[in-house]
Amino acid sequence: MGRARNRPDRLAEKLLQIRKALGLSQRELAKRLGNYRTHHHISKYERGKSVPPIEVVLAYSRVANVQIEQIVDDDVDLPLLF
Repeated sequence: MGRARNRPDRLAEKLLQIRKALGLSQRELAKRLGNYRTHHHISKYERGKSVPPIEVVLAYSRVANVQIEQIVDDDVDLPLLF
């Protein structure tokens, strides 16, 4: 069988960076992401306590207008957002 993938070390940091760059509260971002996400989910993602499902990472990339690779690849920095 395959082995589990490692979680990107910088994922939580980048998710927080995206939300702050957009000037949104956790509650506001949760509404934009949809799929029944709450500010509790956003908080866990930003603190690295939970890993968001791929569809949530995709929603972050769409909301921030960045490539998904820029979020999940530790070797790539996010562009300056705004």
